[in-house]
Amino acid sequence: MAQRIVRAKRTLAEAGVPFEVPRGEDRATRLSSVLEVIYLVFTEGYTATAGDDWMRPQLCEEALRLGRILAGLAPDEPEVHGLVALMEIQASRARARVGPSGEPILLLDQDRSRWDQLLIRRGLAALERAEMLGGAHGSYALQATIAACHARARTGADTDWARIAMLYDALVQLVPSPVVELNRAVAVAMAHGPAAGLALVDALLSEPSLRGYHLLPAVRGDLLAKLGRVEEARAECERAASLTHNARERELLLERAAGLRT
Repeated sequence: MAQRIVRAKRTLAEAGVPFEVPRGEDRATRLSSVLEVIYLVFTEGYTATAGDDWMRPQLCEEALRLGRILAGLAPDEPEVHGLVALMEIQASRARARVGPSGEPILLLDQDRSRWDQLLIRRGLAALERAEMLGGAHGSYALQATIAACHARARTGADTDWARIAMLYDALVQLVPSPVVELNRAVAVAMAHGPAAGLALVDALLSEPSLRGYHLLPAVRGDLLAKLGRVEEARAECERAASLTHNARERELLLERAAGLRT
């Protein structure tokens, strides 16, 4: 690694590449890329895409560390505080997301007394900072506001799903994405019933970017089960299990499929 760094430095020096602090539009573009990378690191730690572990906590911790440093370096950037808020609040659930044997525990099944209240307070403070800077409608701030709705609910039943669905409406307008649309469908299902959510999910079935995305059949299977369409639900859960590369998640989906009986 040291040799690679030396070679890279030599190459940059020979090419005369200048090192300077970016300004204006260039700075905004670079900052956006940095935020995206930090959040990608966090999400890989929060729900590992592959391997035998549901979470990789070290990645979450490193992303949080970088986010906090960035907030200190760019204290007037609302989206930086929005991202930090989002990561702090999501990280607060870490202890409750994994069972004694490493099995995944989904949001509505978590023991909320195990959520880290210090991280929640930090996250809410960072979100308030983002809002004070005029960034309430930034993409990370909107996602942090959604996370805050969960953090403020004492139980899953207390969650303000109608507000979360409205926040996802705003997020879809700001960052059009099939994955965001899928998350919105879940919120709509919780707020207005599984049939309403299923209609939105079915509209995504022809989306090419979701063709191999295991959460699409996983969500569809859950909604079908709530509607009593058990055979279809089981098939969707099994399909979701075949698409995921995470062993823990595969076990969870297969257990769900096995538990569905007509």
